[in-house]
Amino acid sequence: MWIWIVLAALAVGWVFCILPGRGCAAARRMVTGRNFAHRGLHSKDGSVPENSLPAFAAATEAGYGSELDVQLSRDGQVVVFHDDDLPRMTGADGRVDSRTFAQLQELRLGGTDQTIPLFRDVLATVAGRQPLIVELKSGPRRAELCEKTLALLRAYDGPYCVESFDPRIVAWFRRNAPDILRGQLLNPARQYSCCHRRAFFLSRGLGNLIARPQFMAWGGGAPNLSVRLCRLLGATGVFWTARPGFANRGRWDAVIFEFYTPSPRL
Repeated sequence: MWIWIVLAALAVGWVFCILPGRGCAAARRMVTGRNFAHRGLHSKDGSVPENSLPAFAAATEAGYGSELDVQLSRDGQVVVFHDDDLPRMTGADGRVDSRTFAQLQELRLGGTDQTIPLFRDVLATVAGRQPLIVELKSGPRRAELCEKTLALLRAYDGPYCVESFDPRIVAWFRRNAPDILRGQLLNPARQYSCCHRRAFFLSRGLGNLIARPQFMAWGGGAPNLSVRLCRLLGATGVFWTARPGFANRGRWDAVIFEFYTPSPRL
């Protein structure tokens, strides 16, 4: 008998930990039913590089929302760039946060003439015409990144929401900007580079206990039980990253895509 009591208590505790946040109905409508260009509408051949101003301009003109990544340069500028380090997209060594913005401007994206943009320049390019999903990258200066990103967003006249793999960042927005739609990014546990216990914790959305996100952004195959349950409990479901041949069939409320051009609306 006691075994069933323990199992029931564990199940209740698990559900309590993963409960999504509530509210932000109007902001949810900004996301729901849309296709978002992953890192802007960049091209597979690299002629329009990811997270570049032309990629965001192209996505906006085509009627898509855009997903993008923000992090800090060494001198505290909010820049739009995905990787923690520079080699893949610029051929340079080192981390993004090891260089000032002026030094980052000396680099080129994917062999093109494009440079790493400031977040404020991306906002000026989109100019409120289409919604943005802003992913904040984790790091030792995450509080500074949150503060500076929020300041730029508060001054921006357009629809947006925020997301992160780091529940502490999502929780920061819960405390400091509860009116902004926030999302938790998740992967299957095997795709995390951290230890197995931390990977299990993150992939199951247990950080929702502090973050209480209103949407769950799942990357990779069929969602796990936690994600499915969160959606049943009211979380908006976002899928990433869809590629050619992807069929939504009504399973996801919003889709982040790349390397094809679906309808702007699901």
